[in-house]
Amino acid sequence: MEKKGEWWHVLARAMAVGGTMTVPGASGGTMAMILGIYEELIESMGSLPGLLAECIRCGNDGCARRRLWDCLRFLALFSLGALAGMALLAKGVLSLLERYPMAVSYFFLGAVAGGIPLICRQAQVKKITWQALFWPLAGLLMVYGLAALPEGLFTAGLPGAASSPGVPSFRALLFQFLGGCILAVALILPGISVSQMLLMLGLYEPVMEAVSSLRFASLLPLGLGAVLCTLLVTRLLGSAMQRRPQPTYLLILGFVLGSLGELYPGLPEGWNLLFAPLAAVAGYQLLSRLSRRAE
Repeated sequence: MEKKGEWWHVLARAMAVGGTMTVPGASGGTMAMILGIYEELIESMGSLPGLLAECIRCGNDGCARRRLWDCLRFLALFSLGALAGMALLAKGVLSLLERYPMAVSYFFLGAVAGGIPLICRQAQVKKITWQALFWPLAGLLMVYGLAALPEGLFTAGLPGAASSPGVPSFRALLFQFLGGCILAVALILPGISVSQMLLMLGLYEPVMEAVSSLRFASLLPLGLGAVLCTLLVTRLLGSAMQRRPQPTYLLILGFVLGSLGELYPGLPEGWNLLFAPLAAVAGYQLLSRLSRRAE
């Protein structure tokens, strides 16, 4: 970001990524890849701890301070833009879910399925081996393990959550923090939808309500867990995708396949017999075309 004009480009692209993250099934990581901001985002997050340590160790080293400032400025602009994009779209998505739940759910199903071809191409499976079967199965088991967690475990103390009205307890804040840590994986990896993960953890509606009503303070424990764990695991996941891309993408594939079952709303009835399949096809076409552009 050497030129001032590039700041606005970062904000605009971050708003698009943030808006995408409010839609269950749409991957913010994939959108970041499409917009050409993903690599800079991962590099900035991964290098931040090292730059901080270098500045502390070297003191007045102007080069280290300048690189740290550029990194922090980029991440701050991206965060601001992403939050703005989420706030602008959150109310609209919630309203559609309330008015047309079946059609919107099928659109989300199609959107999730639309990202599968990209993941399969990234995995580059040329023949069936034990790894090609093991890693997707591991991803499926992860999904069902998350789905088996007690309902409301991560939602206590959040707006719209009936489980804990009033001031949240330390236990509620701790579980919100842990929920943010789980979200960190969805924030980093393309092909995994953040809002889809929120749905699986029972956090989607409380978070969307907090964002749409601009009650960001209630999301601080969740956000803190997401930010800290993102910084901690970015290097690990980035290294895994570079050194062992096939197992990593196969694990993601299993996760996405398992999430299809979690999102399935049941068989449509009445007018939804027509609109639900059309919505699913529209979601699939939209995400598959965007995914092809990401390669």
